[in-house]
Amino acid sequence: MTLLQQVQSGRQPRPRRVMLYGTHGIGKSTFGSMAETPIFIQTEDGLGEIDCDKLPIATRYSDVLAALSALYTQEHDYRTVVIDSLDWLERLIFAEICAKRGVDSIEDIGFAKGYTFALTQWREILEGLDALRNERGVQVILIAHARIEKFDNPETESYDRYVPRLNKHASALVQEWCDEVLFATYRVHTKHTDEGFNRKRTQGIGTGERILRTAERPAHMAKNRLSLPDEIPLDYRIFGAFLRGENPLQEADAATDQTTETTTEPTTEGA
Repeated sequence: MTLLQQVQSGRQPRPRRVMLYGTHGIGKSTFGSMAETPIFIQTEDGLGEIDCDKLPIATRYSDVLAALSALYTQEHDYRTVVIDSLDWLERLIFAEICAKRGVDSIEDIGFAKGYTFALTQWREILEGLDALRNERGVQVILIAHARIEKFDNPETESYDRYVPRLNKHASALVQEWCDEVLFATYRVHTKHTDEGFNRKRTQGIGTGERILRTAERPAHMAKNRLSLPDEIPLDYRIFGAFLRGENPLQEADAATDQTTETTTEPTTEGA
């Protein structure tokens, strides 16, 4: 068979590779628990109040590899693997490197080489996840916390933005590997109050509404390959509907419009 005889065409949907990052306590783990038949690989203790299947907390890097190996080789019905969280996994990776190098801290490896060495372990994790995805049909959700960093944009002045709380080299590697990078945050409005003497006070006002940002903007990193709206509710059921080719937001708007038309009473002129 020639190379051109192997050409493929059309869409070929595959299980998603998703990174979800955001502020502490916003509901990232809950999002993962609502995915299709999930199993959590824990690297931190934070799932006590969530009803989900989870493996014992990994305290070493080898524990995470063992978990991936078990999910790959053993029979199970799980359709989603969730690593919670990446920033605590990074600590295990650093500890592994320090033990091998005989140092106390990743910073003790000169010229920041420790962070470069860590990419080997990160690639090993991603290869294991790829095997689960490609050969076992398992979706991947990677959860991380957020931090604020200063971004040096060559076209503008520097500004702050949200990014995953990982070393920049590891973060770039994982983001490139993922199909979707989603930023979980609260919707915030600002109110400006004139205090006189040319002074204004800016106050943040929030309703508690939790949303996902799906496209990169100056304030945050994000991307998606599904043509998602720029923001959707922080709810896996809605994200899952988009995976199935549906648009639940348009359907909800259409249902609201129909209800409005049905309940509107006609007006009568005169008596």
